[in-house]
Amino acid sequence: MRPLLLLSILFIHYLTFSQEKYPTDYFGNPLGIPIVLSGSFGELRSNHFHAGLDIKTQGKEGLEVLSAADGYVSRIKVQQFGYGKAIYITHPNGFTTVYGHLSKFEDSIEEYVKSIQYKKEDYETGNLYFDEDMFPVKKGEIIGFSGDTGGSGGPHLHFEIRNTESENVINPLLFGLKVADSIPPTFQYLKVYALSDDARINNQKMDFQIPIKKVSKNQYAADRIAASGTIGFSASIFDRFDEAPNKNGLFSLEMLVNGKRFYYHDVETFSFAESKYLNLHIDYEHFKKYKMRYEKTFKLSSNKLSTYKDLINNGKIEVVSNQNYRVEIIAKDFEGNNSVLNVQIVGKETNAIFKKQKDTTAYKVVAKNFNKFQLENVTVAFPKKTFYEDVFLDFKVNDGIAQIHTPTIPLDKYFTLTFNVSKYSETEKELLYIANLEYPKYPKYQYTRKKDSTFYTTSKTLGNYALLTDNQKPIIKLLYFKDQQWITNSKTIKVKIDDVGSGIKDYRATIDNEWVLMEYNHKTKILTYNFSDKKLVDSKHIFKLVVSDNVGNTNEISTTFFKKQLN
Repeated sequence: MRPLLLLSILFIHYLTFSQEKYPTDYFGNPLGIPIVLSGSFGELRSNHFHAGLDIKTQGKEGLEVLSAADGYVSRIKVQQFGYGKAIYITHPNGFTTVYGHLSKFEDSIEEYVKSIQYKKEDYETGNLYFDEDMFPVKKGEIIGFSGDTGGSGGPHLHFEIRNTESENVINPLLFGLKVADSIPPTFQYLKVYALSDDARINNQKMDFQIPIKKVSKNQYAADRIAASGTIGFSASIFDRFDEAPNKNGLFSLEMLVNGKRFYYHDVETFSFAESKYLNLHIDYEHFKKYKMRYEKTFKLSSNKLSTYKDLINNGKIEVVSNQNYRVEIIAKDFEGNNSVLNVQIVGKETNAIFKKQKDTTAYKVVAKNFNKFQLENVTVAFPKKTFYEDVFLDFKVNDGIAQIHTPTIPLDKYFTLTFNVSKYSETEKELLYIANLEYPKYPKYQYTRKKDSTFYTTSKTLGNYALLTDNQKPIIKLLYFKDQQWITNSKTIKVKIDDVGSGIKDYRATIDNEWVLMEYNHKTKILTYNFSDKKLVDSKHIFKLVVSDNVGNTNEISTTFFKKQLN
């Protein structure tokens, strides 16, 4: 049996012209082979919800990917990051399927895409759009091969279903895709928050963890708390499928207070525009400090997610003295497996007095206004509504490092950071760039725009930034062959490239002075040219590669190889 990703499971018989909201396969899985997931729809990711399913490919590349249903290729995009090589198929009943991180496309599509790449002399194609006559496809037809391109963390297929008109993403499991799952979600930790000035929790006015324990397969209990005022909860939770050990996201999260629903959120569908509000859906500060995501069971007023339902007081609990409250936090996966965390609250007034700490910083940000601050050679400018709420900003410049608060506050828009570089010579300026220093040992290049005496960048992350110098050329190393070598049996040329400063910006490869397509795997730092792209004439050839970094340092290599043409 040929290897394939078996995506024909999805929509075979059930991507029909049904009038149902999400047409499903009433006959089950027609191929009888379960799909195993490494990522679920709506999972909590960095700054967004996961927009599809990540389907495991047993750690392999090159498995056949099939069209989920009849339709036509409406869009193709090849990019270094993101979805890598991706194909979009529009179906006649209002849905579009997306297949990402492919290693290559089906032959006729691959030939067309490469013609564009060679015409542009660029790996990245941008968006290529097609009408229905260019590449029509049938259900089960091969459209490409699985891979690891783009921002993938390993070989897999990223699969999406979108509403063709709105481009909102929809949970593919709603269409009948079957994944073995009998395991309920797991509660790891619980946090409680004092949300009003008069709120007290166990005689404290602060956010903190509440110990929890597992009492049965899907039942958890938290320590009882005494509280008053307005409080809220968040929890760290994950789910698992039967066939995979990796941690996945939930389908829904619900909170009942004395049996009444106060909060509900699920990942049935959402738009890309609203996905950024994930940073308000989670405890963002805790995540940035400890790399663990807690989902809140209360909603902030600036959170515009459409995934909430039946909210009472936005999920915030008003605790009254001498009243008891039974809170149930219910986590479910798509199959309906659920776990319940029970919390008992006793309403109790406290005499504890906590004075509100006054902010002494001079840099107050009024969220609705444009805000601009300048200190020494650094200027920072925040457009209107960059912040979700008013804040007092810590802003300092120490030893050339611009300390713009800490990266624990989520931003809605990009701010502009400008350095005055008039004290540097023109030669020094050429080698300077702006870097983010969240991880000081690994400075991260920020796209730096240079204009006379000022350099500036834009970012959505607060924290430390500095001007750094990169005076080192990129590193180039030939793999598996050397100068003047015969490589008749080789199918590819592979070269490793790296840069220890500002990072690789561009590369250009030629054979006999003609541009050739080299695909860059930024995870392995390897460039690959496939000899099947072009038929070489004669046996002696000159391969040349020029690599540039982000400040303009360049390095190049030129080598001669010999290759006989095999029939």
